[in-house]
Amino acid sequence: MQIDIITLFPEMFQGPFDWSILKKAQQKEALKINFVNPRDFTEDAHRTVDDRPYGGGKGMLLKAEPLFRAVRQVKKKSSWVVYLSPKGKPLEQSQVKKLSQKQHLILVCGHYEGVDERFLKGVDLVLSIGDYVLTGGEIPAMVLVDAVARLLPGVLDVEATREESFAAKRLESPHFTRPQVWRGRRVPSLLLNGDHQEIATWRESQSLKLTKSLRPDLLTKTKRIQEAKSKSISV
Repeated sequence: MQIDIITLFPEMFQGPFDWSILKKAQQKEALKINFVNPRDFTEDAHRTVDDRPYGGGKGMLLKAEPLFRAVRQVKKKSSWVVYLSPKGKPLEQSQVKKLSQKQHLILVCGHYEGVDERFLKGVDLVLSIGDYVLTGGEIPAMVLVDAVARLLPGVLDVEATREESFAAKRLESPHFTRPQVWRGRRVPSLLLNGDHQEIATWRESQSLKLTKSLRPDLLTKTKRIQEAKSKSISV
């Protein structure tokens, strides 16, 4: 997969992409990351990429033309353009899976108060990583790249990603490792008996229990989806 990141601050990505799974993905050539700076597509001496909003208001907006030119520089027929914004669709694992199957992603990082709305007409998807506001789209882009890279063929074991939290619309069950007793707290004895079927059943029940306690909204959402599918089949 090729990922081009449109950003005013490519230096921010130095470090996060050079370690762990992201480094492994690039070394295996499962992932190639490139950075494009909109300032390189301006025509004035000051390389201006922002301006005041029409109608007044605080802050500055990114101009449409430099962003448009930056995207056009790297865009192909197979490209999928994603703009990172708090106004976007909430990022979920199902969306990450869909994006991991694309050949080419172009991630556009907003900054300041956002972008000229007209630029968004050429965007395929607007994504948000949560209901809060960050300084720019660089950190959300890092989050998205990390999430997508883990699902690329050959980067991680398939079973490892299949059993993770949110993969089945539920939180993953608790995990334990050596030693068996740590500061007086023991590993559940059931995990030591070697009965894989019993362990699988226990993990399933613990996953459901944890989800009910911490993220009941996931179960409600799953129920609604199932009910909607049932109605469409009956019709």
